[in-house]
This record gives sequence, structure tokens and C-alpha cells, in this order.
Amino acid sequence: MSFQYNAILITGASSGIGAALARHFARTGVTLFISGRNQTRLQLVENDCRAAGANVYADILDVTSRETMEAYVTHCDEIAPLSLVIANAGISAGTGGLGESPEQVRDIFATNVAGVLNTIDPAIKVMRTRKRGQIALVASQASWRGLPSAPAYCASKATVRVYGEGLRGALAPDGVKVNVICPGFVKSRITDANDFPMPFFMQADKAAKKIVRGLERNKGMIAFPWQMNLIIGMLKMTPQWLMDLAASQIPKKTSSSDTHDGH
Repeated sequence: MSFQYNAILITGASSGIGAALARHFARTGVTLFISGRNQTRLQLVENDCRAAGANVYADILDVTSRETMEAYVTHCDEIAPLSLVIANAGISAGTGGLGESPEQVRDIFATNVAGVLNTIDPAIKVMRTRKRGQIALVASQASWRGLPSAPAYCASKATVRVYGEGLRGALAPDGVKVNVICPGFVKSRITDANDFPMPFFMQADKAAKKIVRGLERNKGMIAFPWQMNLIIGMLKMTPQWLMDLAASQIPKKTSSSDTHDGH
């Protein structure tokens, strides 16, 4: 299969899945627009991508600012018409069993939901005009059930997942592809700090390959690993009383980040 993407924008690209995707796509003839919140880590990703031959633009951005993101995405598209936009930036909050604070809840929704909208809305506008393009929204396996250790995180990812599912059909007549990505536990700064078992743990580069394969095939839902898909399928059919009984055994999420921890 020939390479499909000439200009790619990835948020949350300073580590984890975002960084792995940037490195995977990097090659001669490709323009990469990568962003994150940590200058040092983002610079490392930029250097690797440049060494692979890509033309790279790296920026420190706040995805929660609608005005900033509209100007940024529009400017990137003027430099090189975007063929793929991956809204990957997201945060989670450690609970310590105490639950997410009201401030953390608002921060999570501002980044994980509004940040995604701020990223994709300007891209949709230009792609609709061209009648082509592809948009990927990174959700999570945690989007399928609300977990007591991270209700806001789960809810924010569920919003992204369901919105992406609907958007796929809405934009298809305009020639714009939409894909939803639901990864399981993937190596990142956050999973490095986790002190609980993470079933079917996956390295970021392996996750990136699965995502790219799904994008190239235009799969509506790119969910992995398959073992987690089976577990999630059973959880969706589990009665609430049994979920309540098991709630105290669910592991807590750890500190916040500008990239996904693979939940």
C-alpha cells in the first residue's frame, strides 16, 4: 500500500502514542505538525522525525484555547494542506481513591473534550471545502464503562468516542473520513508510574502500527488489544449491581499528562 498522507497534524505528540505516531509517519516528503506541552520531550520527537527526512513544525500549544487552535490549524493548512489530523492530546487525574476534584473534572473536560473540538473543527472546515481529508479522535477503552476511580476521564472519552462515531457518518458525504481510536494500556509517562497490574500492556510503537493500519483501512473504530475488546464486551453486558460489587477493586489512574496513558 502506498503512503497516503502528505501533511499530518498530531496533538499530544511529545510522548506516548502521539510521539510514536509522529515517528512512524516521519519520512521524506511528509510534513508533520506536532504539538505538546513539554518543550524538552517535544524537541526529542522533532529531532527524530527530522532525522527520518520529514519536514517538521513543532509547537507548544494549549488545546483548550479555541482561538489559539483555530489560528494554529488554519496556519498549518496554509503551509501544507492537511491530509490527516489526529486529536490525541488528553489528560487524566490521579484520585488516590478520593475521587476527582471539581477542578480536575473541569480541566479534564476542557482538554479531553473541548480540546478535541478545538483541534478538529478548523480541520473539518478546510477538509469539507476540499472534499477530502481524514480526522482521527483518540478516545480510550475506558470510554465504554464509567469507572469509579476516574468518572470524568471515562465520561470525557465516552463523549469523544460517541461524537466521533456520529461525525463519521455526518462527514462521509463531504469526502472526509473520521476514525475513533480506543487504545488499551500503552506505555507512556503515566503508565510508567502506575503501581497496579496493567493487562495486555503494549509498547507505544506497536500501538502506533495498529493505529496506522486502521487509519489506512479507514476503520470506523480502531480498538485494541483484542483481548481488552473481549473484556470490554463482557463489561458492557454486566449488570450494574455486579459492577457496584467490583468497583472497589478497580485500579486508580495516576497523575495528569499531555498524552494518553493508554486507558
